[in-house]
Amino acid sequence: MKKIAALLILMGFTLSPVCAKKYEPVPSNVQLPAKYTQEYIDSISDEYKNISNEQIFHVALDMLKDTTGEFSRKALLGYNVTQYPVKVMFKDLSEINQAYSTFDAIGWKKKGKLYVYINPKHEYAPPGALAALLAHEAIHQDEYNSLSEETYAWTMEAVVWSEILQKYPESNNLESALVTRENVLKQLLDKGAHTNKYIKKTVYANEGYKNLPLTSPGFDYK
Repeated sequence: MKKIAALLILMGFTLSPVCAKKYEPVPSNVQLPAKYTQEYIDSISDEYKNISNEQIFHVALDMLKDTTGEFSRKALLGYNVTQYPVKVMFKDLSEINQAYSTFDAIGWKKKGKLYVYINPKHEYAPPGALAALLAHEAIHQDEYNSLSEETYAWTMEAVVWSEILQKYPESNNLESALVTRENVLKQLLDKGAHTNKYIKKTVYANEGYKNLPLTSPGFDYK
């Protein structure tokens, strides 16, 4: 029996490296701030392994630290209404609903767990822009939505993008469609003197939100 136990222990140690977590590295054509060496990215990846196995999202989540998006980062880690980490991935949104095919991202709840699906056209977007987008999507934590909730989420995204640009100016890659989105939101935020005035008008005028109620649980946003 001792020999069998010893053999099982030995096999356990032998097999463990094979079972080691594998991560998908950041695409080589994505420019990263100097801070994000592969060594540094590897050092933070285990914290975010339950969110995604793609390191581009690990970088994006790390960028949310010390920004207004820290709330969203924690929500994605599991500090949300479900108490589970939010799964984040690139996904063809038309597979969910053809109407979503042109969306940049959607939040989804299935069997009590939350997901954020991001349009694959943003696979090579700067992580800073993905960070701002995730800050928005992490606000949506249930089946209910409203104009007030969207106004809050879009404003959060704009604020976080403004902060990301201050910390990581190289994120402003004008060839990225996602960066274009973020810069439009920043312009609306700046135009409103860092209030939601013009973002709110844009949300209320959005054809995709025309059937949303004014408020939803937790959101009575002015």
